[in-house]
Amino acid sequence: MKIMKKYMLVCAGLAMALAFTSCKSSESAYRKMYDAAKNNQDAGLGTLTNNNQGEETVVVAPVTERPISETTVTDNYDNVSVRQESVRVVNGSGLKNFSVVVGSFSVDANAYGLQQKLKNAGYDAQVAYSEARRMYRVVVATFDSKADAARSRNEFRSQYPDAWLLSPEIK
Repeated sequence: MKIMKKYMLVCAGLAMALAFTSCKSSESAYRKMYDAAKNNQDAGLGTLTNNNQGEETVVVAPVTERPISETTVTDNYDNVSVRQESVRVVNGSGLKNFSVVVGSFSVDANAYGLQQKLKNAGYDAQVAYSEARRMYRVVVATFDSKADAARSRNEFRSQYPDAWLLSPEIK
């Protein structure tokens, strides 16, 4: 038992010694910081100077002004994500190359309810079924061009934030 206490005491002493020696800052770390500051000073990026009261002040290189050139912002509709699914139209006039989906339901009655709401609002809404996902997709608008579909989707996102584009593989 006495040997065990000595062993624990020695281990605790070693742990304390390691803890105190590992917290010291080394001279090499100070040297690296000094060299980096010296390089910045030589490059004119910023310098430290002492004023009359012994305080250090940072001197920063002046900012050069550049004229702003006029740019035209255009929407890049090629980067809009489009989901491809094999669907069949179960209620509607037919889908084109790109469709705006505003609702997805596993129960057909819910899909037909949203379709009717959209039709009452003046849209030619359709319901398409994806057998692979077992989901009814409510399509509010369908287009030949991706850009037109993306613009329409962006407009519908104010009412339907999860609206997305579908490129149907029609069955």
